[in-house]
Amino acid sequence: MSSVPVAVVTGSNKGIGFAIVRALCKQFPGDVYLTARDPSRGQEAVAKLQEEGLRALFHQLDIDDLQSIRALRDFLKEKYGGLNVLVNNAGIAFKVHDTTPFAVQAEVTLKTNFFGTRNICTELLPLVKPYGRVVNVSSMVSSSALGGCSRELQQKFRSDTITEDELAELMTKFVEDTKKGVHEKEGWPNTAYGVSKIGVTVLSRIQARMLNEKRKGDHILLNACCPGWVRTDMAGPNATKSPDEGAETPVYLALLPSDADGPHGQFLSNKTVRTW
Repeated sequence: MSSVPVAVVTGSNKGIGFAIVRALCKQFPGDVYLTARDPSRGQEAVAKLQEEGLRALFHQLDIDDLQSIRALRDFLKEKYGGLNVLVNNAGIAFKVHDTTPFAVQAEVTLKTNFFGTRNICTELLPLVKPYGRVVNVSSMVSSSALGGCSRELQQKFRSDTITEDELAELMTKFVEDTKKGVHEKEGWPNTAYGVSKIGVTVLSRIQARMLNEKRKGDHILLNACCPGWVRTDMAGPNATKSPDEGAETPVYLALLPSDADGPHGQFLSNKTVRTW
């Protein structure tokens, strides 16, 4: 078993994820895994970094596929005895003018962005070693979407006692409400991506709380962050930040020094804690 520290970035063959891997290759003192659903795209991305003189390793990962997640889990357990840094970056967004019915957008977006991310955490968080760092890439859209929720929903999403199961129930209810065409009447905002990222931000708060309760002495720090508006396939060419600039806050959180006792359970953008 290797004693080398190991970092994993989900959904990292392009865009912000790729930029996070590039930065970690330069700064993280261990093995960095670039993951992608499609092995050939993943290998291409690794080769691109190699041309820059950087060494990333590849492992297939589709966060929508529990078998794929568990294959990565078993590999990390066997080869490294765990994991030091996990960056949950994988996510999808429909374009603004996409004509796909909203209920379908809701189901597809939440399946990946919330439930896929949650499954990764369920399988990989137990592997995170003491002084490990976990970064869930969320979005400022989660804040604006929260503001668009009814007061009752806002209260639930800001609660310090909400459980993971309760959160998952709410995410499922949003999808069901869109199918019935009653989501706005039920107090939801009109953004599937926004609601999915509310889920990611709140999930991070819950997970940090659980780490405090169950693994207090392990000094693991877990946070959610917004990379900003970044020029990617997802956000389009007019965005204000380059992918490397978008990677700055996630990388900062992934590399928090071992003597840091925070941030933990927070939502950050531009390396600054934001009020949730």
